[in-house]
Amino acid sequence: MRVIAGRLKGRRLASVPGTDTRPTTDRVKEALFNIIGPYFSGGWGLDLYAGTGALGIEGLSRGLERVVFVDANPRAVRVIRTNLEALGLTAQADVYRADARRALVELGRRGVRFDVLFLDPPYANQRIAEDLAEAAARGIVKDGAVAAAEHHRSVELPARIGRFVKVKTSLYGDTALSVFRYEEEKEKNHCGNSGEEDEEKGELT
Repeated sequence: MRVIAGRLKGRRLASVPGTDTRPTTDRVKEALFNIIGPYFSGGWGLDLYAGTGALGIEGLSRGLERVVFVDANPRAVRVIRTNLEALGLTAQADVYRADARRALVELGRRGVRFDVLFLDPPYANQRIAEDLAEAAARGIVKDGAVAAAEHHRSVELPARIGRFVKVKTSLYGDTALSVFRYEEEKEKNHCGNSGEEDEEKGELT
């Protein structure tokens, strides 16, 4: 695997040993960024189910200011940190070992908000619609943000998930890429949160 474009173009990335992760191929990664390129310039990114960190690292190479990487697999987390260190990106990144739901809850508590979201879950755990809905509910998505999801072609995502509106779905063999845009809120609600307290506690590690 390598970085496709940007200031780190051509740099190689370490892979996660074993078969627990499914790295995004260079072809699919290039196609993904060709699709989302017009929708972001700078800003913060979230790489959920990060694996090797390839998508978030590609985003940093192409101009994202900072990326939060999340993966529940400790081997993946070690590889992400190795890749970031090798590319001199540690100052622009945060790496958390946690499942997606827990990470979204904690990021919401911290008040972090993102311009770009990458979702590449294992094909056996395709919870993309739920993850996007959770991200929106936790208030971590900026108006106009873009979300790019990689999934099996047999999984058909809704045209709308809350304020996420599907822009495009493209097929590459058994892989599908779906891109969503987060609509601007028409009437701002200044009442704060809903008052509900989430029972999940604990810090990301």
